[in-house]
Amino acid sequence: MATPFVPMRTLPAKAGFKKGDVLVVFGELFQRGYANGIVDEAERAGLKVIYSTVGRRDSEGKLRPLNEEELSQKQKPLINVPLEAGFDMDPAKDGTTPVQQLAGIKLGAWQDAKIDFAKLAESREAGTKRFRTNVQEWLKQVEAQIPKGANVIFAHTMAGGVPRAKIMMPVMNWVFKGTGDRHLSSKTFWDSDMGKFCSMSFEDVTANTFAHLLELSAALKTKIESEGGSVRYQAFGYHGTEVLIKGEYRWQAYSPYLQGWAKLKLEKMAEDAWAKGTKATVYNCPEILTNSTGIFVGVEVPLYPFMTALKKENTSQEAIAKCQSLLKDGVTLEEIQSFTDKTLTDPAILETSQYEKWPTHNTKQQMEVLIGAAEHLISLHKDPKDLITFVLSEEIFRSTGYIMYHDAWTLQAPVVWLGHDVLAKALATGQTL
Repeated sequence: MATPFVPMRTLPAKAGFKKGDVLVVFGELFQRGYANGIVDEAERAGLKVIYSTVGRRDSEGKLRPLNEEELSQKQKPLINVPLEAGFDMDPAKDGTTPVQQLAGIKLGAWQDAKIDFAKLAESREAGTKRFRTNVQEWLKQVEAQIPKGANVIFAHTMAGGVPRAKIMMPVMNWVFKGTGDRHLSSKTFWDSDMGKFCSMSFEDVTANTFAHLLELSAALKTKIESEGGSVRYQAFGYHGTEVLIKGEYRWQAYSPYLQGWAKLKLEKMAEDAWAKGTKATVYNCPEILTNSTGIFVGVEVPLYPFMTALKKENTSQEAIAKCQSLLKDGVTLEEIQSFTDKTLTDPAILETSQYEKWPTHNTKQQMEVLIGAAEHLISLHKDPKDLITFVLSEEIFRSTGYIMYHDAWTLQAPVVWLGHDVLAKALATGQTL
């Protein structure tokens, strides 16, 4: 049964947080992304932001905290306890890591690669134990930095989990970028041993980390509440979103989003926590273009209609002008909207973008339509490395952060969708960063 679709239609009221309240980032901030938006809003409001790290691996593959040089480049305060999730580098009882199990596999033989799942289970157990032990130490240090009576937001920012085996990315590139003879069915990959390993890794990084945070911080939550404070949890999800298609906001989603099953589990964890009286919300955010989404060719196509949403709400004129300046002479925003309307209503795209069935696997025709559309849209720019999707992504970071920060005060539901309509409305207030 699909999660009930709950799009946010109206902006949340102003949050009642005060100086001295705390935003705790559960994960590490790297390049600009969704989490930066809520951090920026919290800092603007005078909240204390506690940063975290996933740690680093040394030359022997051992997980370590940040060193002095690395720490000097990070914002403070930062709790230097490695919160790396997953188990791809954790040894089984015989000392073999999952990554080592896949070492030496030739690209042409990936489908025949066999994984010892008994060993994988041992590594998974070891990785989970390591992670939970580190989270417990991390929470002790978090507790020491929370003033009595403070309201606290825990922002879960962990996602991904592609195993770091050399064979993995070339094969996944076929899944997400392949057309013609280079097309690879995502279902074929997902049903292979490598795909099953990926599924477990995505689940542990994207979803199970939220469950560990909720469980292990329960005692701290009780203490904070007993001292007059409050605690809420927020997480970043993806489950498609509404964009402007042929003049109306319609739900659509990217496929094949293989982390989708883990994102659904993340939603379930928020629903379970909510049912037990813990305020926890997963915000399903729109597609954007970042370093981490670069592998998903075509994921940015539904981002282009955000320009039309901005025009509809009569906002972000500077961003719209910037977008126009990046396009070749004679190319209009209306032309781009017409093209994305056609692409997003193509039968091949609609086949893999159905709410009740999502996440869905790819088809050869769908990937050719999507990747062809992405390439055509890039060709309309003056510079293929200077795209309007970067401008629009920044607008979405800002508006998402604004909404999540203010919604954190009350939290409306365990799972909420932030579509292009409410994000444009947030920007139209003139109150976003």
